Amino acid sequence: MVNSSPAVAAHAEGEEIEVLESTDVLPVAPEDQWKSLFDKYDPENSGFINTERFRDLLAAHGSELDPHKLEVLLALADGNADGKICYQDFVNLVSSADELEMSNKRSNSFRRAILQGSRQLRNSALREEVGLGLSRRLVRHVAYETLPREVDRKWYFDSYTYCPPPWLMLAITIAEVIVFMYYGFQLNRWVLQVSSPYFLKGPLPYHPQLRAQAWRYLSYIFMHAGIEHLGLNMAMQLLVGVPLEMVHGALRIGLLYVCGALAGSLAVSVADMTAPVVGSSGGVYALVSAHLANVVMNWSGMKCQFKLFRMAMALVCMSVEFGRAVWLRFYPPAFPPCPNPSFVAHLGGVAVGLTLGVVVLQNYEQRLQEQSLFWIFFSVYTLFILCGIFWNIFAYSLLDVKLPPPP
Repeated sequence: MVNSSPAVAAHAEGEEIEVLESTDVLPVAPEDQWKSLFDKYDPENSGFINTERFRDLLAAHGSELDPHKLEVLLALADGNADGKICYQDFVNLVSSADELEMSNKRSNSFRRAILQGSRQLRNSALREEVGLGLSRRLVRHVAYETLPREVDRKWYFDSYTYCPPPWLMLAITIAEVIVFMYYGFQLNRWVLQVSSPYFLKGPLPYHPQLRAQAWRYLSYIFMHAGIEHLGLNMAMQLLVGVPLEMVHGALRIGLLYVCGALAGSLAVSVADMTAPVVGSSGGVYALVSAHLANVVMNWSGMKCQFKLFRMAMALVCMSVEFGRAVWLRFYPPAFPPCPNPSFVAHLGGVAVGLTLGVVVLQNYEQRLQEQSLFWIFFSVYTLFILCGIFWNIFAYSLLDVKLPPPP
C-alpha cells in the first residue's frame, strides 16, 4: 500500500513550482494512462507542455477528474509563471489527489497555496530537514508519532502554527492537579486519598446513591484515588493526549475523551452497580487505545523511532494502572459497606477507543460527518448511552440492588 504521495508548493513570488518527490512508486496503470494523454499535447516529447495546451487538455478530459482535483490542476496552470507544465508535476498531482480523496477543505487549501505561495515545503524528506528550532522539531516529532503518510506529515508540519495551542489536555490535567491538591490539604492525605471517610462526600465523584446527579457521570474524572493514580493518568494524558490534540484538534480529541469518560461511568453503573468511580482513566484509555490501534493498523507507514518498544511501554503503563485499579477494588474498604472505586471505567474507555476512537484518528483531513463508519459507531455508542440511562432509572429498583449508604 502506498503511504506517501507528492504534493506541490510554490515560492512566495510564484515563479517556480516545486515537486515533493516520493520514494514510493506511482501506480502503473493510471500513470500510463495520463502519460499517453500528456504525450498527445507534447508532440516534441520534451516533457513539458505550455499552459495553453494544458488548459486544452483539462477542458477535453477534465470530466474524468474529481472536481476538487481539477481545481488543483487549474491552480497549477494559473500559478506557473514560466508558461510550462512539467509532466512529472502533472502526474504527481493526479496521483496525490487520488490517494488523498481530497475534501473541499484540502483542495481549496492546495489551490490557495499554489496561487499565493503559502506552502513552501522542501523536496527532501521531512526527517532530513535541518536548522529547525525547538518548536518546529517538536511539530516534526508529533507528525511522525501520529500520522502514517508522508504527505500528511509534510502537510501538517507546514501548516501547524501552535494557534490555538493544545489547551484542552493541558487544562484538564491542570484541573486534576488542582483538585488533587485541594483534597490533599482538606483530607490531609496524599498517597491514598480514598482511605479518607470524607473522600466521596464532595460534589465530583460518582456514587451509586447519587446517580440522579447527572454531572457526576463526567465530573468524577477530576478526582483520583491517590498520587500513583493521578501520576499514571497524567503521564498517559500528556504523552499521548497532547500530541493527538496538536494533530487532530481539541474538538475531535475532546469528543473522544468525553465519550470515553461517559462510557466508563455508565459501564460501572451497569456492571459494578454498588461501586463508586473516580479518576480520568475512562477518557485516557479511550485516547491511548485508539492511538495504539491506529499505530498497529498503519504499522508500515508509522515512522516513529523505536515504535515496538514504545508500544510495549504504553501497554505496560496501561496494565500497571489497570492492575492497580483491580487490586484496589477488591482490597478491603476502609469504610465498609461502601466498596472501593471500580475498575470497569477503564474497560469502557478501551471499548470507545477501539471503535469510535479509531475512526476519529484514522483520517487526518476527512470530516467525521463524511465517514459512514463514524456514524455506525456513533449510533452504537448513542444506543449504549440510552440503554445505560434506562438501566440507571429502572434496573436498580427492579433488581432490588442493595446499595451502600450515601457518603
